[in-house]
Amino acid sequence: MTDLYEAMSTLRAVRRLRTDPIPSDVLERVLQAGCWAPTGGNQQPWRVVVVDDEERKQTLADIYRPLWYDYATAFDARLEAMPEDQRPKWERILDAGNHLADHLAEAPVILVFCADFRAMAVTDAKLDRISLVGGASVYPPVQNIMLACVAEGLGCTLTTLHCQREDEVRAALDIPDPWATAALVPIGYPVGRGHGPISRRPPTKMAYANSFGEAWSPS
Repeated sequence: MTDLYEAMSTLRAVRRLRTDPIPSDVLERVLQAGCWAPTGGNQQPWRVVVVDDEERKQTLADIYRPLWYDYATAFDARLEAMPEDQRPKWERILDAGNHLADHLAEAPVILVFCADFRAMAVTDAKLDRISLVGGASVYPPVQNIMLACVAEGLGCTLTTLHCQREDEVRAALDIPDPWATAALVPIGYPVGRGHGPISRRPPTKMAYANSFGEAWSPS
């Protein structure tokens, strides 16, 4: 098994997946990792629909594809404004995104995460801003499952574009009221390297000491 820190530091968005089936014991371990995640009041107000039926995967792909290409149009504009030396990296990312949109139905498994707000302590619901707190009971399981994918040699990526057409997704998967969808994660064995070293800002750029904006240092 992959070391936890190694898994966290190599969890890439892997969008090119082979069609090989995922053994049931591997899939069970990945799903178990999600069940271990913390949730508010230990309510576990989430469920995941494990989609491996070809027709339902195709329906999800048909919903997802136009949403991706709408997003990619704006992405193209951002690329044109970038310095030339930065473009190759983002062009590769865009190409991988296009590949996923065109081949989503071929992923052996698509995980669709759902949430029940009735069982969540959404403590910021009345604040004058977009609510964030509810996600604390849904996205830790998603992250656990994605880290387990790294440990099992599976590629994965998280997308939420499908939420723009949530009613169609819910109908396709028989998701009842009042369950909402929170994430769509295709998983499968990667084409090529899959996960690997990632580029992120370090703690000295992301962490503050005692007050916002006050530089934090390990010393």
